[in-house]
Amino acid sequence: MPLPFLTADRALQADGRADPVPPSDLDPDHWRRPYRPGPWRVGTAAVFLLLASFVLLSALIIALAGAPIGATVCAVVGLLVVALALRLVRVGIWVSAQGLRQVNLLRTTTLPWSAVTAVRTTQQPVRWLGLPRTVQGQALRVDRASGEPLRVLVTDRNGDFLGRAEAFKGAVDALEAWAAEYR
Repeated sequence: MPLPFLTADRALQADGRADPVPPSDLDPDHWRRPYRPGPWRVGTAAVFLLLASFVLLSALIIALAGAPIGATVCAVVGLLVVALALRLVRVGIWVSAQGLRQVNLLRTTTLPWSAVTAVRTTQQPVRWLGLPRTVQGQALRVDRASGEPLRVLVTDRNGDFLGRAEAFKGAVDALEAWAAEYR
C-alpha cells in the first residue's frame, strides 16, 4: 500500500521506490542531511522518548501528591531526556551550499567548503553502534585545509547504516558529490 506522503526530501518514482538523488529545485542554502536517519538511531530516540514520558508522568503524579520540588526535578529530567532524544536524531553530516556541518551529540562543527580538502571513504577500524567495541569497516573521512580531519562520524557500522550497505554507499556518493560541486 503506497503512502500518501513523501519523506526525507525524496520524490517517489513510478514504481514506488524513492529517488536516490534529491530534487535539484530545492534551495541549496538550506541545511539538509543527504541520507535518512537509520532504524537504530530512530529506535534509540524512541526508547528515550518512552522513558521521558514515564518520567514526566511521574512528575505529574508527584505534583498532584503535593511535592512541588520533586515534581520540578522530575519535569526537568524528563525535558532533558526529550532534548537528548531530539539531538540524537539530528546527529550526522549536514550539507548546504555554504559548507559542511558535523552535528555531534554535544557539539556542532561547521566548515565552509573552502576549508574542506577531501571527502572520501577509508577502510579502518570503526565503532560498532558507537560502542567501545571496534570492527573493520568503512568510514567517511572529511579532511580540512588546516588542522586535523573531522572526527569520524559516518561509518557503515553506526546507527544510520548498520545492515544498510546500499544506504551507506548512496550517502557517501551524495556527500562526495556535494563536496565536488561546491568546493
